[in-house]
Amino acid sequence: MIQKLLIAYDGSDSARAAFDFALDLAGKYGAELHVLAVARPPEFGDEVETEAVIEQSRRHHAHTLQPLKSRTGALKAHFEVKVGHPAETIVLYAEDHGIDHIVVGHRGHGLFERWLIGSVARQVIAYAPCAVTVVRPRA
Repeated sequence: MIQKLLIAYDGSDSARAAFDFALDLAGKYGAELHVLAVARPPEFGDEVETEAVIEQSRRHHAHTLQPLKSRTGALKAHFEVKVGHPAETIVLYAEDHGIDHIVVGHRGHGLFERWLIGSVARQVIAYAPCAVTVVRPRA
Protein backbone atom coordinates (compact mmCIF):
# COMPACT_ATOMS: atom_id res chain seq x y z
CA MET A 1 0.00 0.00 0.00
CA ILE A 2 1.23 3.47 -0.87
CA GLN A 3 1.17 5.84 2.10
CA LYS A 4 3.73 8.49 1.07
CA LEU A 5 4.22 9.41 -2.56
CA LEU A 6 6.98 11.65 -3.91
CA ILE A 7 6.72 13.45 -7.23
CA ALA A 8 9.88 15.08 -8.60
CA TYR A 9 8.74 18.18 -10.47
CA ASP A 10 10.62 20.54 -12.79
CA GLY A 11 7.82 22.10 -14.80
CA SER A 12 8.55 20.16 -18.02
CA ASP A 13 5.88 18.38 -20.07
CA SER A 14 6.95 15.04 -18.64
CA ALA A 15 6.84 16.44 -15.09
CA ARG A 16 3.31 17.72 -15.66
CA ALA A 17 2.24 14.27 -16.90
CA ALA A 18 4.00 12.69 -13.90
CA PHE A 19 2.23 15.09 -11.52
CA ASP A 20 -1.15 14.15 -12.98
CA PHE A 21 -0.29 10.46 -12.57
CA ALA A 22 0.94 10.97 -8.99
CA LEU A 23 -2.11 13.03 -8.06
CA ASP A 24 -4.40 10.27 -9.34
CA LEU A 25 -2.38 7.58 -7.54
CA ALA A 26 -2.33 9.53 -4.27
CA GLY A 27 -6.08 10.02 -4.51
CA LYS A 28 -6.72 6.32 -5.08
CA TYR A 29 -4.59 5.27 -2.12
CA GLY A 30 -5.28 8.24 0.13
CA ALA A 31 -1.52 8.77 0.20
CA GLU A 32 0.34 11.80 1.50
CA LEU A 33 1.80 13.65 -1.49
CA HIS A 34 5.28 15.19 -1.47
CA VAL A 35 6.14 17.45 -4.40
CA LEU A 36 9.85 18.18 -4.73
CA ALA A 37 11.61 20.58 -7.10
CA VAL A 38 15.39 20.49 -7.22
CA ALA A 39 17.40 23.60 -8.04
CA ARG A 40 20.71 22.53 -9.51
CA PRO A 41 23.67 24.67 -8.39
CA PRO A 42 26.07 26.00 -11.03
CA GLU A 43 28.87 23.67 -12.10
CA PHE A 44 32.31 24.27 -10.62
CA GLY A 45 34.31 26.52 -12.88
CA ASP A 46 31.31 28.55 -13.97
CA GLU A 47 32.15 32.18 -13.45
CA VAL A 48 28.92 33.20 -11.80
CA GLU A 49 27.82 34.47 -8.43
CA THR A 50 26.75 31.09 -7.02
CA GLU A 51 24.43 32.32 -4.26
CA ALA A 52 22.56 34.62 -6.64
CA VAL A 53 22.10 31.83 -9.20
CA ILE A 54 20.87 29.41 -6.52
CA GLU A 55 18.43 31.96 -5.09
CA GLN A 56 17.09 32.78 -8.56
CA SER A 57 16.66 29.05 -9.25
CA ARG A 58 14.87 28.55 -5.91
CA ARG A 59 12.44 31.37 -6.72
CA HIS A 60 11.84 29.93 -10.19
CA HIS A 61 11.04 26.47 -8.80
CA ALA A 62 8.83 27.86 -6.02
CA HIS A 63 6.90 29.80 -8.68
CA THR A 64 6.62 26.62 -10.80
CA LEU A 65 5.14 24.69 -7.86
CA GLN A 66 2.58 27.38 -6.95
CA PRO A 67 -0.16 26.40 -9.46
CA LEU A 68 0.01 22.77 -8.34
CA LYS A 69 -1.01 23.56 -4.77
CA SER A 70 -4.64 24.22 -5.64
CA ARG A 71 -4.88 20.90 -7.51
CA THR A 72 -4.19 18.68 -4.49
CA GLY A 73 -7.65 19.21 -3.01
CA ALA A 74 -8.17 17.33 0.25
CA LEU A 75 -4.91 15.39 -0.04
CA LYS A 76 -2.25 16.04 2.56
CA ALA A 77 0.45 17.64 0.41
CA HIS A 78 3.93 19.02 1.03
CA PHE A 79 5.80 21.23 -1.44
CA GLU A 80 9.52 21.79 -1.18
CA VAL A 81 12.44 23.18 -3.17
CA LYS A 82 15.88 21.72 -2.45
CA VAL A 83 19.29 22.54 -3.92
CA GLY A 84 21.56 19.80 -5.26
CA HIS A 85 22.02 17.18 -7.93
CA PRO A 86 18.48 16.15 -8.93
CA ALA A 87 18.76 12.34 -8.68
CA GLU A 88 20.76 12.40 -5.46
CA THR A 89 18.44 14.95 -3.87
CA ILE A 90 15.32 12.97 -4.85
CA VAL A 91 16.72 9.72 -3.40
CA LEU A 92 17.88 11.40 -0.17
CA TYR A 93 14.50 13.11 0.25
CA ALA A 94 12.75 9.76 -0.20
CA GLU A 95 14.99 8.14 2.43
CA ASP A 96 14.60 11.01 4.91
CA HIS A 97 10.79 11.14 4.61
CA GLY A 98 9.93 7.43 4.48
CA ILE A 99 8.57 7.64 0.93
CA ASP A 100 7.16 4.37 -0.43
CA HIS A 101 6.76 5.38 -4.08
CA ILE A 102 8.50 7.93 -6.31
CA VAL A 103 7.08 9.28 -9.57
CA VAL A 104 9.40 11.00 -12.05
CA GLY A 105 9.01 12.23 -15.60
CA HIS A 106 11.05 10.93 -18.52
CA ARG A 107 12.62 13.72 -20.53
CA GLY A 108 12.99 11.70 -23.75
CA HIS A 109 16.61 12.55 -24.57
CA GLY A 110 18.12 10.79 -27.56
CA LEU A 111 20.24 7.65 -27.12
CA PHE A 112 23.60 9.45 -27.39
CA GLU A 113 22.56 12.17 -24.95
CA ARG A 114 21.32 9.58 -22.41
CA TRP A 115 24.59 7.65 -22.76
CA LEU A 116 26.68 10.77 -22.40
CA ILE A 117 24.96 12.48 -19.48
CA GLY A 118 22.79 9.76 -18.02
CA SER A 119 19.25 10.22 -16.92
CA VAL A 120 17.83 11.48 -13.64
CA ALA A 121 15.06 8.88 -13.90
CA ARG A 122 17.59 6.09 -14.48
CA GLN A 123 19.68 7.16 -11.49
CA VAL A 124 16.60 7.42 -9.25
CA ILE A 125 15.55 3.91 -10.29
CA ALA A 126 19.03 2.59 -9.52
CA TYR A 127 19.32 4.09 -6.03
CA ALA A 128 15.79 4.67 -4.72
CA PRO A 129 14.81 2.94 -1.48
CA CYS A 130 11.31 2.23 -2.88
CA ALA A 131 9.30 1.65 -6.05
CA VAL A 132 9.70 4.19 -8.87
CA THR A 133 7.31 4.96 -11.72
CA VAL A 134 8.63 6.80 -14.78
CA VAL A 135 5.97 8.70 -16.73
CA ARG A 136 6.56 9.72 -20.34
CA PRO A 137 5.14 13.00 -21.63
CA ARG A 138 1.84 12.84 -23.47
CA ALA A 139 2.06 12.57 -27.23
